[in-house]
Amino acid sequence: MAPNSQLPVAVPLMLLGLLMSSIQLTDAQIGVCYGRIGNNLPPEQDVVNLYKSSGIARMRLYDPDQKALQALRGSSIGLILDVPKPSLQSLGSDPSAASQWVQSNVQPYASDVNFRYISVGNEIEPSDAEASSVLPAMQNILTALQSANLAGQIKVSTAIKMDLITNSYPPSNGVFTGPATQYITPIINFLKSNGSPLLVNVYPYFSYTDNPQQIALNYALFQPGTTVTDGSLQYYNLFDALVDAVYAALANVGAPNVPIVVSESGWPSAGDNAATPQNAGTYYQNLINHVKQGTPKKPGAIETYLFAMFDENLKDAGVEQHFGLFTPDKQPKYQLSFS
Repeated sequence: MAPNSQLPVAVPLMLLGLLMSSIQLTDAQIGVCYGRIGNNLPPEQDVVNLYKSSGIARMRLYDPDQKALQALRGSSIGLILDVPKPSLQSLGSDPSAASQWVQSNVQPYASDVNFRYISVGNEIEPSDAEASSVLPAMQNILTALQSANLAGQIKVSTAIKMDLITNSYPPSNGVFTGPATQYITPIINFLKSNGSPLLVNVYPYFSYTDNPQQIALNYALFQPGTTVTDGSLQYYNLFDALVDAVYAALANVGAPNVPIVVSESGWPSAGDNAATPQNAGTYYQNLINHVKQGTPKKPGAIETYLFAMFDENLKDAGVEQHFGLFTPDKQPKYQLSFS
């Protein structure tokens, strides 16, 4: 997760009341990320049961945890499974390692776990040592899926963060940064060739807190009061502006039809002045309601994964520990009623 320098027209900030909400998940193609960086989280089977009882139909899992994959059997929950960063170099350099990864973590579960995407890396920066391994690892994983006759049902992608985009105000000016262009363009060509989406982590929270004098809180929270005009399009919230800036960047590198899946989006409930239960609850409710309609540039429901299922007490101190929709004892933080 990282800030972005989106700069819409500023208006006075609005104070928000405590949200009481009732949410329909399935129509909006909503999932929830299952982060596990905590020492007080419930057992994996309890977590999957909580997804099911809450009506949460999709999950992102950041590593191939065998207990979690076992718990997902027969659940019908659509899954994004990550290849974690420490595995990228070996999978990129050795096709047999990628084949073994698929044989160990996908094939045994493919008959009764609903894999949607393999995310080869999460928020890899062009300067990271692993950056040069992302595309070869994606290619090797795809080859392994093809060998297992699974490529038709599982797409291979990678998840990026918004700091790979610059000139994002107005959204139609969005382009990949210079270093990012060299890194991401071959990856995007892979996605285009294989009919895969680009996974993007989109956080209006970080954009707002990075520029609180220039970005209105109501604009970040899907509240009325701010309109940004971009040619023939009008933007009433920062989420749409950020997503469409990525679409503009994709078009700029010759891939206007590569779809975007929002692989993370959330708002913390503590750790910063803007991180309150009121703001977080408002953001999640309005996000779920909003993604049914898509963005001004790309109408249509956006597959979106809320970050995250639980507060994670072993993450960095501050806001990173407070993104959970539920507390570790499985109690909802925002009195949200999932259907």
